[in-house]
Amino acid sequence: MKLANYFDHTLLKADCTRKDILAVCQEAKKYQFAAVCVPPYYVNLATNELDDTQIKVATVIGFPLGYPATAGKVEEIKRAINDGADELDVVLNIAALKNGDWNFVQSDLDSMTTAVRLRSKQIKAIIETAILSEEEIKKACIVCREVGVDFIKTSTGYQGGASVDAVKLIKESVKDSNIKIKASGGIRKVSDAVALIEAGADRLGSSSAVAIVQEEK
Repeated sequence: MKLANYFDHTLLKADCTRKDILAVCQEAKKYQFAAVCVPPYYVNLATNELDDTQIKVATVIGFPLGYPATAGKVEEIKRAINDGADELDVVLNIAALKNGDWNFVQSDLDSMTTAVRLRSKQIKAIIETAILSEEEIKKACIVCREVGVDFIKTSTGYQGGASVDAVKLIKESVKDSNIKIKASGGIRKVSDAVALIEAGADRLGSSSAVAIVQEEK
């Protein structure tokens, strides 16, 4: 198992600088990570830096709380794709979800997915598993299946991280579909990464990717 191939090398700190993003891109090249995940402000910079590689540029939409207006999130997506984003990690409206407003949750996600699909990019739906009940996770997965996202992502990392149990639950909820799973948040060691992959994760998001692949060696 080559762990580097699973990682979105992530830097989403509010105070990250141009120099920090360039360093992340250089590390991605060195270790051949699947993608870098950077703030929307830095998508164009990362795109230019990785232009001669197969490494994808991912960014976040409606991050980290998910409750901006749908139209605003769609505009974020359009701008990010214009700047070069290949993958859009979008946060579900957790406030609506917690209120049981599933029609709104689905409509919100469907609008974002349509915006991504129109440009032939990939969408990862962040469902924030650490603050959801098992039943809410299952229902969120149903919505994601009906809309047809590419990935379900466990967490933003701001409300708790990924867990093996959450990945297993998502895996069971999306069986017989083409949806993949991205585990994100709190992944700091090789043992964390391996456990999540064995549970069913297809991609991992972490700001500790370099330390993990160095530990693997």
